[in-house]
Amino acid sequence: MMHAFEYAAPKSLDEALKLLGSAWGDTEILAGGTDLLSLMKDFVVQPKRLVNLADVGLAGIAPEGDSLVIGAMTTLDALLAHASVPTALTQAAAGVHSPQLRSMGTIGGDLLQRPRCWYFRRGHGLLAQKDGASMVEAGDHRDHAVFGNGGAAKYVNPSSFAPALIALGASVKVRGQNGERSLAVKDLYRTPASATEREFTIASNEIVTHVVVPISRSSNATYEIRQRHGLDWPEASASVAVTVVDDKVTAASACLGHVAPVPWTVDVSSLVGSVLTAESAAAVAAEVVADATPLTMNGHKVELAKVALTRALLRAAGKEVVR
Repeated sequence: MMHAFEYAAPKSLDEALKLLGSAWGDTEILAGGTDLLSLMKDFVVQPKRLVNLADVGLAGIAPEGDSLVIGAMTTLDALLAHASVPTALTQAAAGVHSPQLRSMGTIGGDLLQRPRCWYFRRGHGLLAQKDGASMVEAGDHRDHAVFGNGGAAKYVNPSSFAPALIALGASVKVRGQNGERSLAVKDLYRTPASATEREFTIASNEIVTHVVVPISRSSNATYEIRQRHGLDWPEASASVAVTVVDDKVTAASACLGHVAPVPWTVDVSSLVGSVLTAESAAAVAAEVVADATPLTMNGHKVELAKVALTRALLRAAGKEVVR
């Protein structure tokens, strides 16, 4: 069951933009639908209009100059099948073990999916507050943020692809009524300061149309830690991009996933000039998690983030220890 809504199936991007509302919640964009439809069934979101982007020409992967341009409606299966997609992205896509989700889910939908926080999913809002107090801190918060949780927001960003894209220095193209703009993937997200804000920096009448990934020679990888037999989202993940010349690291970037309200970019520059080994990877990971601020029930996520980053670095260097 869900509330009645108007359904629109535009045939062009311009037509789709004209159908979008000026306020969040009035109109929702349907990409793969794997997240949105469940939110509607649970009455967490109740749009007056649903705009389906299936037929507006936003699927596909193609080189463009020094970049790989991926349409926002490109499915996870298509990412896995394309030889030019960076390893960090395909490893993130492979982590989605459900064939149904891989065939329907899209890269744009993944980047803009809503938090998996069970307080939010039960209708208590992004900040999950009651009488001015945090329901998260007072309740079960085993899966909540261990970084960036000093404000009211305690949920974790759920995107599988955002950490990989941030580590790779990717950007998104955003189209609105006034034209197109570009912004770094890391700038697509914000931590809301009030219950009326969304967790994205784009407006309700804008559409993410493409993801632009620089083509580089860096080695890159994603490592996720999830329940052993579960199809659920990871408890922690890390994506990295590392450039090695003459056995020494000359550049390194990394981003953690599922540990903060936004994809959590971390500083791994201390690796530059050194040989990437199990010891140096573990050392930089320990430096990163020293800034964590776990709640009373989720301290285990700090160790998971440390392990994920260590193993992502070793995976990128071809030195992963298989256990």
